[in-house]
Amino acid sequence: MSFDWKLALKLTAFLVTILVATGLTAFNSGSSYYVVGDRETSTELEKLFEVLNTEELDSRDRSVVIEQIAANLHRAGYPERMKVFLTEYVEAHRGDPYNGYYLFLVAQHYDSNAGAPVARHYYERLVTNYPDLKVRNNSIHFQALSRLVDIADDDNDRLEYYHQITERFPHKVELGKKYFYLARSYENLGRWDEAFDAYREFLRHPGTSIPGYPDARRDIKTRVGFYDSSRDWTRESLDDLVTDIKVALSRQNPSHLLRHRAKENFFAMSWEQQESDFNSRIEFDIGTFMQRRPVRYSRDLEISSNAREAYLRTWNWSYRINTWYLYFRRVDFPADPEIHNNWEWAGVYFGEQL
Repeated sequence: MSFDWKLALKLTAFLVTILVATGLTAFNSGSSYYVVGDRETSTELEKLFEVLNTEELDSRDRSVVIEQIAANLHRAGYPERMKVFLTEYVEAHRGDPYNGYYLFLVAQHYDSNAGAPVARHYYERLVTNYPDLKVRNNSIHFQALSRLVDIADDDNDRLEYYHQITERFPHKVELGKKYFYLARSYENLGRWDEAFDAYREFLRHPGTSIPGYPDARRDIKTRVGFYDSSRDWTRESLDDLVTDIKVALSRQNPSHLLRHRAKENFFAMSWEQQESDFNSRIEFDIGTFMQRRPVRYSRDLEISSNAREAYLRTWNWSYRINTWYLYFRRVDFPADPEIHNNWEWAGVYFGEQL
């Protein structure tokens, strides 16, 4: 349902003029509670109520008058009376096809004044119980569902709102964002297969920008790659992992060493580089550096190591860059409880530690 608001506003002004000119006093004395504000505002509100109580108004014209009353109450500094007026009108005129829009105005006010739980109630109510309307070419159901996605405090509810939006308003949905936020909701619910299916769909839309998450595509690609891998290189104990690597270095055994390297997202870079740098993921043959002379390693991990990350200093790799720091980190992967919080050899830093 849609209509021309500018035309309706002109009609409202015309009706007000006629009522004043003919001396009609259809103003309901019970409306005095809403005649507030300065002289100009109260006079306009009184005229608007006169128009509202005119039987000749159809629902479309009536909705314009109601919106004007609500706007005047809000501007006059009486938002609570505005909400009472709109909600009481809805209860008293249950057959008005614009009731959903009046509840939308109430929801918007709560939403903009830190009243998300109450706003959520009204958004849900209008979506569930009232037909959709287009106001100024915008669907109130689409706007309500979009806000419900943002303010929902339950991920199951959020998923339901997403599904309603995509089913009812597919032309308004940016698919990349849809799949990203769907994946996040599935992830919060521990529905990992569905989450990573949605992340894969997100990656199929390379132009998607996620507000507040500039590295979303790189990070999600890394996570999906890890999810799809065997993940068989992780070890429960950091000490065991480091001991096995030291043994491989002592024996100058490249194949044994590489058996413990992460098969996904392994990096090799200088301390100045970022892990996201494309050049940090270039493959190279570690074995060729072990054949020239015996690689040495420190007895203990670096003092900068902690409960989440660890560094082992090694040297004698090459004449150009003699020192390498092997980097270990805990695996943050709750999708697989068997390896979550295990350790992996995740990369190499070239040169002395900065």
